[in-house]
Amino acid sequence: MPETRTPMTYQTLAKTAAASHAALLALGKSVDDSGLEKALTELVKLRASQINGCAFCLQFHLDRARALGIAAEKLDLVAAWREAGVFSEREMAALAWTETLTRMTDAAGTDDAYAALLDHFTETEALFLTIAVGAINLWNRIGVGLQLPPSFTRPASASAA
Repeated sequence: MPETRTPMTYQTLAKTAAASHAALLALGKSVDDSGLEKALTELVKLRASQINGCAFCLQFHLDRARALGIAAEKLDLVAAWREAGVFSEREMAALAWTETLTRMTDAAGTDDAYAALLDHFTETEALFLTIAVGAINLWNRIGVGLQLPPSFTRPASASAA
């Protein structure tokens, strides 16, 4: 039977791989500084993190999204964004692009997805959105691979059963 390993903490990652951590933060800052709406990029990061199953990133970006004041309906329904009826066309285009790049199952579909993206984004915005999606996918792979536990900013409430 395989041995259970101890998950790494975010603090250990940041300290042990300081230069890599700083590079990842700088990549995220470049997206933040690009002019893309922070609420939009948080939705994108949430969707990619859902697809990739990264609990650490989901918690982190849910906390950031809440702090930005993103409506609870959007946060609750980002996994079903196509059917939800609460997302703008721009948000839906960004979420579709996020799924295309995160899943990468059909590279041939990328051209069509990019063309659809450009109906709602400039080429520069599409570039930075692509960087945001690539960066969160890297963070997700690090978080899942190292089993980074979510860092709760508030205690989990007990459910009434």
